[in-house]
Amino acid sequence: MLAFGHSYYSLRFGTLSVEDLAAEAVAQGYKALALTDINNTSGVFPFMKACLEQNIQPLVGIQFRRDNQLLYTGLAQNQKGFQELNSFLSDHLLIHKPLPDAPPAFAYALIIYPFAAGHILKLRENEFIGVAPTDLNKLLFSDLRQQGEKLLMHPLFTCKNAEGYALHRHLRAIDNNILLSQLTPAHGLTESACFIPAAQLLAQYARFPELIRNSEKLVTQAAFTFDFNTRKNKINFTNTAYDDKLLLEKLARDGLQKRYGLPNKVAQQRVEKELAIIDKLGFASYFLITEDVISYARKRNFYHVGRGSGANSVVAYCLGLTDVDPIELDLYFERFLNPKRTSPPDFDIDFSWDERDEVLDYIFKRYGRNYTALLGAMSTFQQNSILRELGKVYGLPKTELDALVTNPHTASHADHLTKQILHYSQMLTDFPNVRSIHAGGVLISEEPITNYTALDMPPKGFPTSQWDMYTAENIGFEKLDILSQRGIGHIKETVHLVWHNQKIKVDAHEVERFKKDEKVKAQLKSGDTIGCFYIESPAMRGLLKKLHCDNYLSLVAASSIIRPGVAQSGMMRAYIQRFHAPDKIEYLHPVMEEQLKETYGVMVYQEDVIKVCHHFAGLDLSDADVLRRAMSGKYRSKKEFQKLVDKFFENCRAKGYPETLTQEVWRQVESFGGYSFSKAHSASFAVESYQSLYLKTYYPLEFMVAVINNFGGFYKTWIYVQQAQKAGGVIHLPCLNHSRLTTTIIGRDIYLGFIHVQNLEQKLAHSIVTEREQNGLYISLEDFIQRTGLTLEPLLILIRVQALRFTGHDKKKLLWEAHFLLGHKVNTHGAPALFREPAKQFTLPTLCHTAVEDAYDEMELLGFPVTHSYFDLLITTARGDVKTKEMGRYLGQKVRMMGVLVTTKYVRTVKGEIMQFGTFLDVAGDFFDTVHFPQSLKYWPFKGNGVYLLYGKIVEEFGFPSMEVEKLAKLPFRKDPRY
Repeated sequence: MLAFGHSYYSLRFGTLSVEDLAAEAVAQGYKALALTDINNTSGVFPFMKACLEQNIQPLVGIQFRRDNQLLYTGLAQNQKGFQELNSFLSDHLLIHKPLPDAPPAFAYALIIYPFAAGHILKLRENEFIGVAPTDLNKLLFSDLRQQGEKLLMHPLFTCKNAEGYALHRHLRAIDNNILLSQLTPAHGLTESACFIPAAQLLAQYARFPELIRNSEKLVTQAAFTFDFNTRKNKINFTNTAYDDKLLLEKLARDGLQKRYGLPNKVAQQRVEKELAIIDKLGFASYFLITEDVISYARKRNFYHVGRGSGANSVVAYCLGLTDVDPIELDLYFERFLNPKRTSPPDFDIDFSWDERDEVLDYIFKRYGRNYTALLGAMSTFQQNSILRELGKVYGLPKTELDALVTNPHTASHADHLTKQILHYSQMLTDFPNVRSIHAGGVLISEEPITNYTALDMPPKGFPTSQWDMYTAENIGFEKLDILSQRGIGHIKETVHLVWHNQKIKVDAHEVERFKKDEKVKAQLKSGDTIGCFYIESPAMRGLLKKLHCDNYLSLVAASSIIRPGVAQSGMMRAYIQRFHAPDKIEYLHPVMEEQLKETYGVMVYQEDVIKVCHHFAGLDLSDADVLRRAMSGKYRSKKEFQKLVDKFFENCRAKGYPETLTQEVWRQVESFGGYSFSKAHSASFAVESYQSLYLKTYYPLEFMVAVINNFGGFYKTWIYVQQAQKAGGVIHLPCLNHSRLTTTIIGRDIYLGFIHVQNLEQKLAHSIVTEREQNGLYISLEDFIQRTGLTLEPLLILIRVQALRFTGHDKKKLLWEAHFLLGHKVNTHGAPALFREPAKQFTLPTLCHTAVEDAYDEMELLGFPVTHSYFDLLITTARGDVKTKEMGRYLGQKVRMMGVLVTTKYVRTVKGEIMQFGTFLDVAGDFFDTVHFPQSLKYWPFKGNGVYLLYGKIVEEFGFPSMEVEKLAKLPFRKDPRY
């Protein structure tokens, strides 16, 4: 007996997960179940696994709809049929073309038209008409009854019960953006969507035995099977696996010579061992494809950072896929790839945010659009979005919606309507809502990608799979992560600016040299790392100072222990304490000392879990990595996990360890395994941090301009502008004759870009620069107006931000002239004038103009003052009793300090109370940090951006001073003279 079903992957329509759909079909007595989600294949493979576990035969297909109109349903007879359906749907989704009334002829897929559509068609051999239970009475009087061999039972279920059907109605209202009361079948609402027992359904169709026979025959025709165990990636990079093996060996051994120079026995043995495992597991092509992508990027002079678990591979290091040396850091290859690892590995390659799309374009063209896709992702319904969506279908006004989202469980919301909204919001939580795109995953397939998925075309502009990374992993795909981040943009642009401004060529990949540079070490130890990737946050700068961090290994450790899991577990504090008192560390066992001495006996990395399991308990490296993965929580329930735990204890008994020692070591391993961080990831971050740090140390002005232009940092733009000024840069407001869209540097002069001017269109900014480059500098207000044809509004903005100061006139005079010239007419910008009329001269009265007025204009138009500091705007002339550099002299004392608020961070205490950490800049431009305990915050909360007077005690932790704030007050600015 066959049932058809929609899962919740029929977005904003279905109400059951694929697992619940299969379980309900079994519970109702069905022997076969066809998944036909609407215009997508997201759930096909999880559905197949669920059916196999439930011992029900799966059939797979797609229901094709145009808007809310059901057109037809496709069922795959085999893998080729699934590919046909996927290709057909993809052809329309990729170019956003409406689906046709009838599909093309398929060779391996069946098509079922709905009886209710009323078509009397000349059906092809593989085409049928589906008769729903609600159609049976109509069938008695229909001409279609004469085509008995073409009629099928078509019971379609999407809900379990009445409550599920109510949820289905809510989803349809959300999807159509209408009120519940406005819903009709025309909105795609299914009238009979709830499961009924198979026996009851069979009784309904008893009058039409030919429909039952045809459906039974259909089950045998469309018996779709799938091999989950084979790898689906492109199998060979060259022509054969053997040629791949030889090429990878050649590249790895060449790279070995380049990376390690003189014969290095350890590295050579490691490379040969890795090559053997790579060949055995069939991953040579994966390495070669990654190397091919990196080679393309190098040819284009694109900057990249290779990170992720791939950095555990010496072969990857020799191929130049990563700049992390696994031997230097004692990284195990088994963390990346081993015969017992059930999930595939992946390489993470970071590119600059503005170069990534070109790399993706190369991959698609190099490996073929039919074989390549970006990896999809699924955005789910979450609390706030659910409440808003449900509130709208109930017709709540915006004010009530806002109140509901802000405080959903307050007593004032306890009415009947709100209770319904909260009830359905719980049911909807974590439901798939919108198909989206993975951060960087790319799939390169051996077979056409439509063998496995239909394809979407998101705004990114590349075909994208309809399922996510978990499905990819389950069916045998290894993704290649092509990611982007603005940190690499900083590095790339700094190198460009240094050459442009100083004619010095810098190779940002000389990381080994950077690590040994004494000035870079001092910069790192000082914590002066603003703008540097991953190490610029207040918490990280504080940690660097507490650890006196001046070397690569310490930075790798710092990059790991700052992670939330490690920090919150108390391991970060334990690490810092042991760093300052290494002679007081008591190791549980000599093996623990040997393996964890680098990290003072604290397990800092995932690799530490592997080391302890391997060296202390005697597990082989593959088993140790499987155990480490299992402790992440994902595989805790598996029997294999318990077997490895038993093996851990058995080996320890065989080694003669006391049971108490074994229990304690296991306790530490188990408690740490759940929140540990990969050392390879930390090392990759540290490499990029060194690249940034070197550039900041030697080329601080160019570096800060690059950070400003890439808009990617922990802080707001004004902090980086302030840092450039502190480093000796002369900051200039945007200027029509010097500025470009982004910020530029000429010597030590830094001209802010037009992109920072709020409400100024980028198109206009581009045209201003283009006109200047083509026809020379602007010489006057009239000349500027004539050549650009801009209107009054943007002109006033540019005058107020002093972009026309080259004219020698103050902004008040220029504003008068602008209104005089453009206030009563539209400027028509066309061909250059044959004759220029001389500008009319007129005499203005003396106009009052103040520096404070300029500062307020700058804050309004740029977001921060440039020509004056925030302190210059204060009514008071006081600047605090203690500056940042003096804090060490006042330890234990209560003092007053003043600072501009830079950022705050909320945390909750063990009692659930809110406390905050603050970061401020003093009048000298130096940072200081503050702690605000719950009691202080209750009476003295932050009140937004501005300058604060703070009173509290100066404390110090491991050489890092801060203030425990008792009181604070936001200080008033001088009155805005413009109003």
